[in-house]
Amino acid sequence: MKNEMKMVILIQTDFGATDGLMSASSAGSVLRGCVKTPFIKDFFFVSCVLIYFSLFVERMSVYKKLLSIIEKKKACSLILIDPDKLKGEDIKNFLQKCEENGVDGILVGGSLMMSGDFDDFILAVRQATSLPVIIFPGGVSQVNPNADAILFLSIISGRNPEHLIGKHVLAAPLIKKSGIEPISTGYMLIESGGRTTAEYISGSAPIPRNKPEIAVATALAAEYLGMKLVYLEAGSGAQFHVPFEMVKAVTSYCSIPVIVGGGIRDAATAAKMVKAGAKIIVVGNHFEDKDNWKGLKEFTDAVHGHFET
Repeated sequence: MKNEMKMVILIQTDFGATDGLMSASSAGSVLRGCVKTPFIKDFFFVSCVLIYFSLFVERMSVYKKLLSIIEKKKACSLILIDPDKLKGEDIKNFLQKCEENGVDGILVGGSLMMSGDFDDFILAVRQATSLPVIIFPGGVSQVNPNADAILFLSIISGRNPEHLIGKHVLAAPLIKKSGIEPISTGYMLIESGGRTTAEYISGSAPIPRNKPEIAVATALAAEYLGMKLVYLEAGSGAQFHVPFEMVKAVTSYCSIPVIVGGGIRDAATAAKMVKAGAKIIVVGNHFEDKDNWKGLKEFTDAVHGHFET
């Protein structure tokens, strides 16, 4: 061929519907435009699409997305929704508000599931948002292929073998079959002023809130065991959030991202958690009240380092 053919494929790296890659149809359009010789157009198109798929079509993992968000925005804002609390049209309406106000991802889960169907709820959430949907499991049965990932939680603050490894053996084949991404997470219950649902259901004693050294040692053990995240949990509807001093101590020793959740009811607290070193902030109960939806932007801004005191 006398004329040199040059192909330029622009790959989108932002986190939208493309999951970090341009769609196959878009790639096809670009490739067709690059080939001007009719004789080889179809052969060249098919060959290049095959190469594109083999080399580039690999969804960015949810974990890597979280790391990228942390790098770009300072910290990541996740909203936890409980299938027992959010119903009907409120699912779509709330998730739309989350997208409009800068939320980075959605956690779905609850300890009980007193009403409704978990699978139907996950599907409704998936259809209502393009944000990453991550299962925050309250039991082995809470695995669904319509989610993007699942926090593979081990309650390392307790000594109940069922929640250290027992339930995981039962859940692992289900997760494999579903095809969703497991994110290994060291889950640490922190004393918060009263016995929480998570403590009661798991039969695990929390780490005393005045013992940050225990939290540090436990979090380090999780990191050395190869876990990708550490989650400091005060509990749903906690009277007190995780102490800032404990968050600072844990994050100063650990190199993996630290999640903090439970008892965070205002943007100022979220901002202080990030200042103390937390990389992912989870808020749940606060936004079960529709009157608080208007505060989503303030919360996300606080997590992303734009809170004005």
